[in-house]
Amino acid sequence: MDPIRHWYGFGLSLTTAVLWGILPIFIKICLEAMDAVTITLYRFVVAGLFVFIVLMRKKSVPRLKSLGLKKGMLLVVATLFLVLNYVANVKGLEYLAPETTQVVMQVAPFLLMLGGVIFFGERLKKIEIMGAALIFSGLLLFFNDRLADLFLSLNHFTIGVLIVIFAATTWAAYALMQKPLLRVLTAKQLTLLIYIIGALMLLPFAHLSQLWAMNTLQLAALLFCCINTIVAYGAFTEAMHVWQASKVSAVIALSPLFTFISMVIAVHFFPEQVKASDLDIWAYIGAGIVITGSALTSMGRASKPKI
Repeated sequence: MDPIRHWYGFGLSLTTAVLWGILPIFIKICLEAMDAVTITLYRFVVAGLFVFIVLMRKKSVPRLKSLGLKKGMLLVVATLFLVLNYVANVKGLEYLAPETTQVVMQVAPFLLMLGGVIFFGERLKKIEIMGAALIFSGLLLFFNDRLADLFLSLNHFTIGVLIVIFAATTWAAYALMQKPLLRVLTAKQLTLLIYIIGALMLLPFAHLSQLWAMNTLQLAALLFCCINTIVAYGAFTEAMHVWQASKVSAVIALSPLFTFISMVIAVHFFPEQVKASDLDIWAYIGAGIVITGSALTSMGRASKPKI
């Protein structure tokens, strides 16, 4: 492979990992004045407008009529799952620290792998089995001092974990459903339709006036979340185009690492908005094992031929 193309793909993947890694901290700041549904709506609208302008200039705005009824219904259901993923991910941050949310979300590649086996009859690779084992052993280590709370009572912490697991499940469902849609739509066209339909789904439950109650820091955080949605997805799409999918997946699996790093920085500069997490050394080791397992599982998925 051309060295320039290699480093370009790596740079794009790393950009995505960094942006997805630091995103929960900014969402946490937004949650001080805005609910999960409204945050997601603003992210969808801003990103949707950007993608629409890009497709307009390329004269490739999708037409729903070309999808047909079956694909159209699949698009609506897939959008619903992605909307639930976005909202649940944000909602989980009301209960959990950003690091915990990111680590728990690493079960998503395992759920995607399981969905491929159940719905598409795919066979598991050794690297995927190894990755899944590392994810779950790492999670046990990450929650080493909270296992009793997690399994024996339905408290604030347990509810947060369940919400994030739900977010991971809905993401896996969306990922499985998008495969047939990408046969008739480009990635950007699919994204635009999802943003439009998703915004319409969210609108009745959103509180748009919350925007006016936000202070300067919260507004800046919301703006960053919107820009993050555009740039991170754009970098991810371009990375998948120029670099091997297995390598892209492995780099993106590092996003929780950047959450941990950015949390240290955020606690230092914004101590009133961001509180330090009380994680012990075993939790950090467990997080590292989960990240490794997620990377291995993602590599196994990405190396399979497209369905």
